[in-house]
Amino acid sequence: MEQILIIQKVLNNNVVIAHHDTYKEVVLIGNGLGFNRKKGDSIPFDEADKTFLLKDENEMEQYVNLLPYIEEKLLIFIHELLLFIEEKMDKQLNEHIHVALTDHIAFAINRAKKEIQFSNPFLFEIESLYPKEYLVAKDVVTKVEERTGVSFPEGEVGFIALHIHSAVTDKSLRDINRYHALISKMVNIIEDNLDIQLEKNNIDYHRLIQHLHRAIDRAAKGTLLGEENKLAAMLKSEYPVCYNLAYKLIKVMQNQLNKPVDEAEVMYLTIHLQRLTHKF
Repeated sequence: MEQILIIQKVLNNNVVIAHHDTYKEVVLIGNGLGFNRKKGDSIPFDEADKTFLLKDENEMEQYVNLLPYIEEKLLIFIHELLLFIEEKMDKQLNEHIHVALTDHIAFAINRAKKEIQFSNPFLFEIESLYPKEYLVAKDVVTKVEERTGVSFPEGEVGFIALHIHSAVTDKSLRDINRYHALISKMVNIIEDNLDIQLEKNNIDYHRLIQHLHRAIDRAAKGTLLGEENKLAAMLKSEYPVCYNLAYKLIKVMQNQLNKPVDEAEVMYLTIHLQRLTHKF
């Protein structure tokens, strides 16, 4: 049965606020959705081929507050980009991306027009950890540049990839950025303690980053690896420098996350560290 909503307010040609029996007030976004409509009119929930529903009150309020600062043509273009991202990722996007990505792209365009450059210190790591999101983000940047005529710095691809990853995993950008900062801190500790300069294009560096990311994720979820006492004893005996460094890194991770970290992580991290010294 078709669900009919009652329009509370038409914000522009593409955005309306309507009454929903379950969510109360909701924001509906769709190309031409608000055209020639007014308060009190009925609107089928699934009228548009693709309509985004903002049902969270905080997200709705933030999105409505953004609208006066964004041109309608840009707003509907970003709406099209979100549909493109959803299609390419083949996953439903968390609704918070409407606010986050709309805000980010609008201000990124303004920065680019003013030639204000922003570096992204985690660009390589983002590409390594989220390759699919990174490729889709590159396509998004290309579309924005073609539509607006502005040129984005390479770092914008990484920032947009993080927004996409956040939207498909339901992880907050705050946590994602916190984890990247932790990985960066641990990489610096590794370089200092082993007195080496890690090469980011090296396959062992790529494996290390992947492992640190998975270890952080396991710690955040409370996942245990299981005990391997014989392997731990062998690694501690054969590679004491890397084993002790791995233990140190696990303690750093534990302090930063404020969560217990399975000490079995030390074994696997030791192996990755030993590879980096080219002695394993």
